[in-house]
Amino acid sequence: MGMKKRCCQLPLFILLCALVLLPALKLGFCYESSKAVAGCIEAEKKALLKFKGGLTDPSGRLSSWVGEDCCAWRGVICNNKTRSVVKLKLQNPFLSSIGTEVYELGGEISLSLLDLKYLRYLDLSKNNFEGRQIPNFFGSLIKLRYLNLSYASFGGEIPPSLGNLSTLLYLDISYNFATLEAKDLNWVSSLSSLRYLNLGGANLGKASSHWLQRVNLLPSLVELHLPQCQLDNPPPSLPSINLTYLSVLELSHNIFNSTIPHWLFNLSSLSQLDLSFNHLQGRLPETFEELISLQNLDLTRNTLLGGQLPPSLGKLCNLQTLKLSTNNFSGEVTELINAFSACNNSRLETLDLEYNTLTGRLPSSLGYLKKLRELQLRENKFRGSIPDSIGNLSSLEYLYLSNNNMNGSFPSNLGQLSSMIVLDLSENPWQGVITETHFANLSSLKELQMTKHSPDISVIFKIDPRWLPPFKLRCINIEACQLGPKFPTWLENQNELRTVVLRYAGISGSLPYWLLKLDLLLDKLDVSHNNLSGQVHNLLRFNNRSTVDLRSNRFEGPLPLWSSNVSELFLGNNSFSGLIPPEIGEEMPLLDHLDISLNYLNGSIPLSLGNLKYLYFLDISKNNFSGKIPSSIGSLSSVKFLFLGGNKLSGQVPSSLQNCTRMDILDIGDNRLSGNLPSWIGEALSTLFIFRARNNSFTGYIPWQLCRLSNLHILDLSNNKLTGIIPTCLGNLSGLKTITRVEQSEGSLQMNTKGRIIEYTARILSLLNSLDLSSNNLSGGIPQELTTLFNLGTLILSRNQLTGKIPEMIGNLKNLETLDLSHNKLVGEIPASMVSLTSLSHLNLSFNQLSGEIPTYNQFQTFICDPSIFAGNRWLCGTLPATKYSGRGKGSGSGETLSGGGKEDEDFEGWLEKLWFYLIVVLGFFTGFWGVCGSLMIKRRWRLAYFHFLEKMIDETTRLIFLSANRLKRMFKK
Repeated sequence: MGMKKRCCQLPLFILLCALVLLPALKLGFCYESSKAVAGCIEAEKKALLKFKGGLTDPSGRLSSWVGEDCCAWRGVICNNKTRSVVKLKLQNPFLSSIGTEVYELGGEISLSLLDLKYLRYLDLSKNNFEGRQIPNFFGSLIKLRYLNLSYASFGGEIPPSLGNLSTLLYLDISYNFATLEAKDLNWVSSLSSLRYLNLGGANLGKASSHWLQRVNLLPSLVELHLPQCQLDNPPPSLPSINLTYLSVLELSHNIFNSTIPHWLFNLSSLSQLDLSFNHLQGRLPETFEELISLQNLDLTRNTLLGGQLPPSLGKLCNLQTLKLSTNNFSGEVTELINAFSACNNSRLETLDLEYNTLTGRLPSSLGYLKKLRELQLRENKFRGSIPDSIGNLSSLEYLYLSNNNMNGSFPSNLGQLSSMIVLDLSENPWQGVITETHFANLSSLKELQMTKHSPDISVIFKIDPRWLPPFKLRCINIEACQLGPKFPTWLENQNELRTVVLRYAGISGSLPYWLLKLDLLLDKLDVSHNNLSGQVHNLLRFNNRSTVDLRSNRFEGPLPLWSSNVSELFLGNNSFSGLIPPEIGEEMPLLDHLDISLNYLNGSIPLSLGNLKYLYFLDISKNNFSGKIPSSIGSLSSVKFLFLGGNKLSGQVPSSLQNCTRMDILDIGDNRLSGNLPSWIGEALSTLFIFRARNNSFTGYIPWQLCRLSNLHILDLSNNKLTGIIPTCLGNLSGLKTITRVEQSEGSLQMNTKGRIIEYTARILSLLNSLDLSSNNLSGGIPQELTTLFNLGTLILSRNQLTGKIPEMIGNLKNLETLDLSHNKLVGEIPASMVSLTSLSHLNLSFNQLSGEIPTYNQFQTFICDPSIFAGNRWLCGTLPATKYSGRGKGSGSGETLSGGGKEDEDFEGWLEKLWFYLIVVLGFFTGFWGVCGSLMIKRRWRLAYFHFLEKMIDETTRLIFLSANRLKRMFKK
């Protein structure tokens, strides 16, 4: 009995023990389980290490990939429960820019990624895989939901295997190598779950015929980005639209050359549409005719008569962003804006129509777009003034109206736009007065732009100097507006300024001291083309790679030196004097633009200029510098524009300049340089566009190596002591045969053209094509090869010792505007082909030994009215004011057509009578010589007058004999 009782109690005891120990056992099991999954899966860790082994990692971004727990490695994210790797976030933290290359991963992508069985998220964006193809095996990562390979420098064909990723939600392969392409987009239609697709920058030209049909099979797509994909004209229509959820459509920077396709208007959920930078065309109202339905609108109040929106207009009301910039749209915008404003609650926030040819006025209905934040209308042909209703746009932050034809005054309620951040009214012929009322409540304003190319002032700022603006500007850019006469004191509290541009603003006096007290850190200071004077403070502070432009004022004293941050320094056309600071190369090492021309600087060029390794533009012309060009200038390996002209520099051109192999413009003219012209100029400076060495003392021959300068458009070697012949190989200067341009924003040169010395600015210099070898001692003939320089505009060979004839084919130079061959020893007739030079506006053939008749056709009809053009050529004849002879030919300057007999015979008899008259005069001279000889010897004035008369008679007699001989010759030929 006792035994039985004890046996019965044993299970109960075990049960009690179990109840007591179970929590502890459970806790222990949990502990063991936790311990088992505390790290990561061993196979996946090995896969990651193998993946790392194939990559290049110059910055050590993957240096944390050590240890047992791969889930703790940088960029690796695991599932909390299973510890499987589910995300690889290896994007470069910096978008590509200078100095960030070291953070880019590269190299080979290992197949070991396939061992990450549960990988759902892969981001390799902003790295550099150097044109390698996107791995084909990515299509086997079937768990992927997110794949971002943008800006990673992949190339080659996009693998169609990506179409296997049926669960993919997000795919971004945008902006890789230009070689990245897709031969077709059939694989896209298999991505049935896709919500975001971005193939921007990939070449989809071969898929132009079917891209829309394939994308239309993605019913869940919300965003589609296909910019810069070389897509040509989209299909005008589709049988049906499946993109019912599509909200964002970006098709910018393609090559569409049609009107906007109508299927776009059936995208009922569309809120953002970007068709900018294409070749779309048509009148804007007609383009949107399906959406506008003007017959249903009461445009007097912009509400619908029936109280309901037309279906098509309802779609227009859903748009938040409409970008149509940089196309070929024309017409007015009134109807489009009326349609938007007719929406009971228009959602439009961004309207970008810039860079088209839109016309007309901005309608007052613009004021009903209450949610409008950004309005970009620059670079069109809008006219009129800003509508008063602009004051109703309380949400407007960005207003761009630059480069139109808008005029008139400014509405005062412009100053009520308290959300305004950027106001750009530049390049319009505005008129009127701006007061503090126009800025009264612009408390958010950060950027104010009102510039003009023309310096004519038509806008006056009339602001109380005691007014305190409600804004804190970062940028003020005002040009050709009257701000003066004093520096505007209403800027005195603008302590956040980074850019200050006040050009052609009528400001005089000195730079105010309060400008220093603001302690600004400026990116740009430009107060050029005013009447400012005094010395310039050295205490102004500038940000990294900033610009200082003080040109065309009356500043004086020594050149100012600022911090090492300044990269562009323009101090030309002032009254600075003294030396260039010898330490400029050390104090301002980042300079890439330096203009100190047109001042009163003297002394020698400092050697330290050679330390400016970034220098791109150097203009020290039109000063009083003397001495030699230092050889250290040859260290400026980056210089493209070098202006040393208009000084007193002497000696020879240093051979070190041949190291400046990027040179486009070399100006050493108007100095005292001597020696031979260096032949290495034609060999080392192969990109030279302009070479100007005029008005020096160079001797020797013109080096034939100059003929190698295939880009040369201006060659000026005039006013030197050059000898020898004109090299025939100058006809090989291909730059003077074709139209090319050089980018040049600054600098000016004096050129001899149209009979006078003219100062040309940079913009005009890029259009000139000139060859000037005048005022030397050149001999020989004019090479026939020069007549192949078809784009030549100016040819000046005057004041040399040239002989022979004018080349017969000179009429090939159809673009010639200036031709000066005067003061040489040229012979023969004026070539008949010269009448083809219809662009010729200045001609000088005087003081040669030319003969024959002067042409009277085309441009020569105007030239014959100026006898100085042909003066000094005793054998020339023609219809000149001083010689009434009309030669036989197709016609004459007076319109007479000469033929045998009749008037010609009468004219000939008249010429014979004149011939006999002059012969008698000559005989009379010999007869009466001794009668007058005594008086001529006694009276010097009589003697000079008599011999002058005698010389004239001899010349006229000789000419009449020559003409008579020609007359007789023609008469015998009949």
